[in-house]
Amino acid sequence: MAIQIQDATARDLPRIIEIERLAFPAPWTPASFQRELTLPFSRIMLAIPDDGGVSIAGFLCRWLIADECHILNIAVHPDSRRLGIGTVLMTEAINESKTTGANVITLEVRRSNLAARQLYRKFEFEERRLRRHYYGPGEDAIIMELRFD
Repeated sequence: MAIQIQDATARDLPRIIEIERLAFPAPWTPASFQRELTLPFSRIMLAIPDDGGVSIAGFLCRWLIADECHILNIAVHPDSRRLGIGTVLMTEAINESKTTGANVITLEVRRSNLAARQLYRKFEFEERRLRRHYYGPGEDAIIMELRFD
């Protein structure tokens, strides 16, 4: 299945919020996504399958500031998981970072999210630090990093 990457607009927010709510126990609010659409250093990229079915299968939100990219959020609709959509989104973010001269990409991931950690390791992200209780009591975050040295 071919996937197209597009930038999100306000009209995409209902589907983004739907995916977010299905993906995370403590989802971002609609206002959080609206804010990201207004920030000049923020980008929400959408994964759109070419199969004529689902309009948005997943999204990735990142900040690109100076020589650093920070991935804030990535989610794929449950019906579209295990189809390579997360890989396409991560590839786009990594390629964009390299093209714009970023030296590093950082992200936080739940310690318990083994599937996401495996995806990031596939791209050679390294686990750097632990943020205890980042996602709430007992929900630690692992800070992962990919350097382009």
